[in-house]
Amino acid sequence: MAGLSKDSPLPTEIKLHQQSRRLEIAFSDGARFELPFEFLRVYSPSAEVRGHGPGQETLQVGKRKVDISGVEQVGNYAIQPRFSDGHDTGIYSWDYLYELGEHQDVMWTDYIRRLKEAHASRDA
Repeated sequence: MAGLSKDSPLPTEIKLHQQSRRLEIAFSDGARFELPFEFLRVYSPSAEVRGHGPGQETLQVGKRKVDISGVEQVGNYAIQPRFSDGHDTGIYSWDYLYELGEHQDVMWTDYIRRLKEAHASRDA
């Protein structure tokens, strides 16, 4: 994952939609994404989820009804959501949020496939 560059799109608006459990984010290049809380949680950039290297990822299960109780801005480059399951160590850079938005369909399909392979569920 590349870091922010002078050409990186920056967020112009971030909204939490609690009813639909979605984070809506608009970027300076006109892109707009709606990212489900569950999607953000299972793709948290934290070491707890990603591990400390390739192949060390931990499959997140039972996150279908996870909420985001709050969001803190981290400097001028990221946000740090607090999830209702207590997870609050993921720092989502603007670039990572953009990447999640651009690749949401493929990443979600991959997540569902991995859940099936593990005989795991999105429900707690």
